[in-house]
Amino acid sequence: MIRTIIEIDRDKCNGCGACAHACHEGAIGMVDGKAVLLRDDYCDGLGDCLPACPTGAIRFVQREAAAYDAAAVLAKKAAALKGSAPVQGGGCPGSRSQILHSAQAPAISTEDTSGPVSALSQWPVQLKLLPVEAPFYDGASLLVAADCSAFSRADFHPRFMAGRITAIGCPKLDEGDYTEKLTEILRRNAIRDVLVVRMEVPCCGGIERAVRTAVAQCGKDLPLQVVTLGRDGHILEA
Repeated sequence: MIRTIIEIDRDKCNGCGACAHACHEGAIGMVDGKAVLLRDDYCDGLGDCLPACPTGAIRFVQREAAAYDAAAVLAKKAAALKGSAPVQGGGCPGSRSQILHSAQAPAISTEDTSGPVSALSQWPVQLKLLPVEAPFYDGASLLVAADCSAFSRADFHPRFMAGRITAIGCPKLDEGDYTEKLTEILRRNAIRDVLVVRMEVPCCGGIERAVRTAVAQCGKDLPLQVVTLGRDGHILEA
């Protein structure tokens, strides 16, 4: 299959090993003092290694490569952990356990009673399920949000969703790349602007990169804003 995957320039690599440390999938290793892509199916194509490289030796390419094999990666991690102390949350910073607030909160009835109104203005909402063309896109502002982001802020609906079409996704868990579909959505519809809301964790970089690429490729000059939320919901960058 043709997919996005990393390529390492051996001549530019200085052997620091920063990329291997940043790769939570174990796709990069050090061989003869240089970084190498050990297995195509270990590379998820999210590029956490790119910003870690001080020499710019790593880039994205589109080429024939085996599909990302999450099961193989998990099996490799499990084998590496045999005989060692359990690690909370595994190797990915986005899955590490962390207490953010006290769990003590008032009980809320699950019955449908009057309360805050949802700002969701269309259905479906999952990026993989959204149509490429639909009347609700016309003249709309588009919100592309990481799945976890809505759970980090109590005011997510009024602050980010109100007045926008909402698309959600998780580049870590969803199969494939969003870039092509987002490009077509922006190209075929009269969308005014795009807002990305992502979490601070590295795996969320995939959704930001997909939107930035789609905006660049759609052939329109669309305003783009990226908001990065901390795990506790605070706005870190906007």
